[in-house]
Amino acid sequence: MLSQVISGALLGIDGYKVEVQVDLARGLPSFATVGLPEGAVRESKDRVKSALKNCGYSFPRERVTVNLAPADVKKTGAGFDLPMAVGLLAAQGILAPQLLSDYLLVGELSLDGRLRPIQGALSLAMAAREAGLQGIILPEENGLEAAVVQEIAVRPAAALPQVIDYLAGEDDLSRLTVDLKTIFDRDQADHLDLNDVRGQEQVKRALEVAAAGAHNLIMLGPPGSGKTMLAQRLPSILPPLNFEEALETTRIYSAVGQVPPERALVTVRPFRAPHHTISDAGLIGGGATPRPGEVSLAHHGVLFLDELPEFKKNVLEVLRQPLEDGRVTVSRAVMSLTFPSRFMLVAAMNPCPCGYFGDPVKECLCTPSQIQKYRSRISGPLMDRIDLHVEVPAVKYKELGTETSGEPSRIIRERVKAARARQAERLAPAGLFSNAQMQNKHLREFCRLDASGRQLLETAMRRLGLSARAYTRILKIARTIADLEGAADIGVHHLSEAIGYRSLDRAGR
Repeated sequence: MLSQVISGALLGIDGYKVEVQVDLARGLPSFATVGLPEGAVRESKDRVKSALKNCGYSFPRERVTVNLAPADVKKTGAGFDLPMAVGLLAAQGILAPQLLSDYLLVGELSLDGRLRPIQGALSLAMAAREAGLQGIILPEENGLEAAVVQEIAVRPAAALPQVIDYLAGEDDLSRLTVDLKTIFDRDQADHLDLNDVRGQEQVKRALEVAAAGAHNLIMLGPPGSGKTMLAQRLPSILPPLNFEEALETTRIYSAVGQVPPERALVTVRPFRAPHHTISDAGLIGGGATPRPGEVSLAHHGVLFLDELPEFKKNVLEVLRQPLEDGRVTVSRAVMSLTFPSRFMLVAAMNPCPCGYFGDPVKECLCTPSQIQKYRSRISGPLMDRIDLHVEVPAVKYKELGTETSGEPSRIIRERVKAARARQAERLAPAGLFSNAQMQNKHLREFCRLDASGRQLLETAMRRLGLSARAYTRILKIARTIADLEGAADIGVHHLSEAIGYRSLDRAGR
């Protein structure tokens, strides 16, 4: 007898419908799974057999063939356990086949029949909605995440018998709903606040400018000057995620199983800080079946690379595509997947190998060739994509011991939100949302300078030895500073501040 159960799988971060077809035929008892099953899928037969037996159901003593259609796409994960078990019971006549056409079933089975969480529940719920199904049945731990998709019925279950009883009409699985407004209205206060940092007011200002224009930033300073502490507090001044951003970010975290069971959505901007020993696949994404990397997990948030020159050069070079395009494409022989990766890059480095070049107190022991070799580990094309260069000096004792602190993050965030709103209104016709995304045609339209501004920029380029690549960066930064001030045009003082954020472009640096 033949039965068919609707399930789903992930392709990157996107869910798609999979038909689990179960056929029982005469012959010696066997269990074959076809349709390009990966290792965990092939092992499902042993989990399903034990779960059915331990829940009091019979396992057919016939030749069992399970087909996962479409058969030309590789299937991964243990989420097919539940639909296989239900399909076996339907093929034996225990469940009516017509009961299985309304719901997408997914879940991993323990040997005692309990349902274990799966990855990608949000994307699978969206796939069920797009397929026109009534709802989705899945493990309890994934319920809140899937319930974000409110157009379908999300019915979480704790164990296999609950699913069987519901499909047989003998019991009920309550529909789970979430209040999206409550999720976004609840207090999202961050434990990290910029007023925790003593001193470094010029660096805090640079962080505000970077946040307002979504600019990439690099901090240069000696060990212990607070670079990491400052970077960790950057998300606290970024605008809150809107629903579409939260949904896209949650789909990425769901695909790698990093959404907490008690959370329906990722509502706080991500902050990712990979160690410098990370591989290029770990940073950009990859594997036999490509998975999102750190650049995608930082989507709509911050990617912090501490000790930037310590990263392998080939690892840093793969950053160029996501920084430019806001997405990364991972190609394999049988598939090519694209993951979103629009993030703010914040990097930190010492000025030299010992860390004390230019320090007024501690002597630098590095030779000029050592300093040059250390800094050359960061390629020019990568530096081209970093807008702000900020020097972070060592904090003086009188600043550490002071009782006063700077502005709290919530006040700075309001200014950032206002600046972002001005940019969104101005750049909406071009499909952009921040000054960092502007191209040359937008600079000509939105970054016009008066005579004094052009003279100042020309003088700075000549006297400070600024490179040609600094020109567009200075205009973008000046536009953001003007937006923070609410000014319609770029003034001389906006340009002056922007020029100060290009220290690594100066001759001899």
